[in-house]
Amino acid sequence: MMTDLVRIQRALLSVSDKTGLVEFARSLAKHGVELLSTGGTYKSLKDAGLVVTEVSEHTGFPEIMDGRVKTLHPRIHGGLLGRRDTHAAEMTKHDIPPIDLVVVNLYPFEATVARGAAYEETVENIDIGGPAMIRSAAKNHDFVTVVVDAAQYDELIAAMDATKGGTDLSLRRRFAAAAYARTGAYDAAISQWFARELNDPFPTRFVVAGTRAQTLRYGENPHQQAAFYRDGSNRPGVATATQLQGKELSYNNLNDTDAAFELAAEFERPAVAIIKHANPCGVAQGDTLVGAYAQALRCDPVSAFGGIVAVNRTLDGATAAEIAKLFAEVVVAPALDDEAKQFLSTKKNLRVLVTGSMPDPAAAGTMLKMLSGGFLVQSRDAGRITASDLKVVTKRAPSAGELDDLLFAFRVAKHVKSNAIVYVKDGATVGIGAGQMSRVDSSRIAAWKAGEAAKAANLAESLAKGSVVASDAFFPFADGLLAAAEAGATAIIQPGGSVRDEEVIAAADAAGLAMVFTGMRHFRH
Repeated sequence: MMTDLVRIQRALLSVSDKTGLVEFARSLAKHGVELLSTGGTYKSLKDAGLVVTEVSEHTGFPEIMDGRVKTLHPRIHGGLLGRRDTHAAEMTKHDIPPIDLVVVNLYPFEATVARGAAYEETVENIDIGGPAMIRSAAKNHDFVTVVVDAAQYDELIAAMDATKGGTDLSLRRRFAAAAYARTGAYDAAISQWFARELNDPFPTRFVVAGTRAQTLRYGENPHQQAAFYRDGSNRPGVATATQLQGKELSYNNLNDTDAAFELAAEFERPAVAIIKHANPCGVAQGDTLVGAYAQALRCDPVSAFGGIVAVNRTLDGATAAEIAKLFAEVVVAPALDDEAKQFLSTKKNLRVLVTGSMPDPAAAGTMLKMLSGGFLVQSRDAGRITASDLKVVTKRAPSAGELDDLLFAFRVAKHVKSNAIVYVKDGATVGIGAGQMSRVDSSRIAAWKAGEAAKAANLAESLAKGSVVASDAFFPFADGLLAAAEAGATAIIQPGGSVRDEEVIAAADAAGLAMVFTGMRHFRH
């Protein structure tokens, strides 16, 4: 028969993270709880003057094998798994006292991996007894309370204070769910580590885990629920950022900020990316951030309204002063100087994020995309093209200036939703066509955007005049390339590989364009 309120009379504490441990144990002792413990936890409690029994004394069996075996004993697991209604007689027969509370946080496996420990040390930090006790206690949550995080200490003590030393079933069920989530995430970390060690990026069972960082007001739309989870990879970006000011980040803010920051990270020179709905509406690099910002904003000042601004350098006061003139949702940077903080602080609702560093665009990583009934897994698009990778396929080779812009444009195209066309001039985008079903439509939209940007800047001719063009995938027909030529482009960068490459090359030659093939495409869906 299940009992709702269960008084805690005996607790087993065994923790690696000893944050708040002594104070917590003292609170248990005030409720008359008998304390059992192991190893370093036992020593910490004993040194603090608490009355505590070592597990080896409780079991009558010493710790063996360098501490690998200490809690794996019938007197421990019987005390955890025994039901107080149906197993009481058997527990008495075998002299197995009930254990009503287990407090365990596991060996720091994730931290061991994160600091790059050797294989043998990492294996030694795979906890066995801890997960076994957690799972036993959680299974028997009708009678046993399980705590896996120091953040739960206060809630448990408050519950015990309110019930004169007990817990109710609702709390035990919630704590049991948290316990299984913790052991599941722990096993996921171990599985992922082994997969990397074995160079097996797609194991038969692909396990994913995350820690909730934020419950969001809603998802992409107000009728959708959402939350933000961190995966523990510590890649610099929205997951590791500190928010200095502004309103709470939304689902769309987080998604767009990630897109903006990853794009800004592509460039070595001072660079600015302005993003709207995960697509860039302006990207530029220059000698200074403030100069790059002006060029990025010029590309599409209309779309930039309400956008995300990302920079790849410490944000300075001059640039911040210009950004403050724009209505932006988020500004993200590796750091801000004091003057920049002062300028942005005048925009109370502006969300300002500091990441501490930039992500490595060439670093390996894994990306997931959810489908109905499953998900796709792929490696991060870490592909990068340099001048030496290019193949000139037209009669005219690009000039040095065109070549620089072509490489810049192709890096931007990698971050534009397919089909993607990017016009660039002097290290700045001047027209972007994104997400169209046909490549020629993307090319025409990008050219139109360049014309509209020129009008906004009171210029007589389109910004596309004298520009270069990048395409994220090959031109299946010459029409997209011809649309770029008509807009005033002088050079093209594209992957190549179409059955009509010769036709496209001939059209480029006829138009006097220089064209290079990369041999690499950058679809982004």
